[in-house]
Amino acid sequence: MEKWRREQRRTFTSMEKLADFLELTEEDRGRLLDRKDFPLHVPYRIAMKMEKGSLVGALALQFLPLDLEGEEDGGALDPVGDGAAMRCDSLLHKYEGRALLLTTSACAMHCRYCFRQNYPYTQGVEDALHAIGKDSSIREVILSGGDPLSLSDKALKDIFLSLEAMDHVEIVRIHTRFLVGIPERVTRGLLDIFEKTSMQVVFVLHVNHVEELDEDIFEALKGIQLLGIPVLTQTVLLRGVNNSKSVLYNLFMRLVKRGVIPYYLHQFDQVKGAMHFETSKDEGRNLIRALRDCMPGYAVPTYVQEVEGESSKTLVH
Repeated sequence: MEKWRREQRRTFTSMEKLADFLELTEEDRGRLLDRKDFPLHVPYRIAMKMEKGSLVGALALQFLPLDLEGEEDGGALDPVGDGAAMRCDSLLHKYEGRALLLTTSACAMHCRYCFRQNYPYTQGVEDALHAIGKDSSIREVILSGGDPLSLSDKALKDIFLSLEAMDHVEIVRIHTRFLVGIPERVTRGLLDIFEKTSMQVVFVLHVNHVEELDEDIFEALKGIQLLGIPVLTQTVLLRGVNNSKSVLYNLFMRLVKRGVIPYYLHQFDQVKGAMHFETSKDEGRNLIRALRDCMPGYAVPTYVQEVEGESSKTLVH
């Protein structure tokens, strides 16, 4: 079995085992929330990077379900209007020329601020692929989920072959967070899919804090870059995690030094149970201004928000 499949088995799904691993006090253990609808899912690699005996580190806040999630906070179950944009099962069509294929509900990790944690996923993508094939206005297909890299190489290859047979589909974009937890996912088989396709591949990694990164991740990304594939990142602005100039500066400069371009800084999507992560737009604007003063323009991402019904991501000026 491929190494990345073995690494998947080294994922914490037991709250008690992870609490023991992190050497949490009884008081901190009492703050952990056992959510059956969106359970704990933390790869061993990420747990290894967490500060022992603490719930306030950037990684712990992102991946550990805390009691704050159980408070009534006014968030929405579908904060970005995915339901209204469904063309059919597994296919969202919000913006002209682009469609989003929800390839799977599975992820390598469960980020506690996930805006799609309540999405009613279905099995299979056949109807979605059929709909894309009939719509010649769709030039770019975004593979998302869940996480498309949760699929096997064979399943991904089948999707690529289906899209290649559609003359109007020119670009395939991969939106993933998988490599932050399991960089071994970049297999020779995956690279072969990217290398042999007639479509242009764009690879977008979701990363929020420099502590998530390591050399194994950059080596995996290098394999993709050597194929001439643009590698971009997107980041969510999260209170207590990365809402400071120094944290974002360190993250974005670490990325550009390795040839990875910061693409989007997202205003937090107001999902129910995660509103404790929200920052104000004024704070986000000030951070972007501060970063522009000390960084090259290509290292500063575009600050955006997804607004239901709009024809594109909305710039937060």
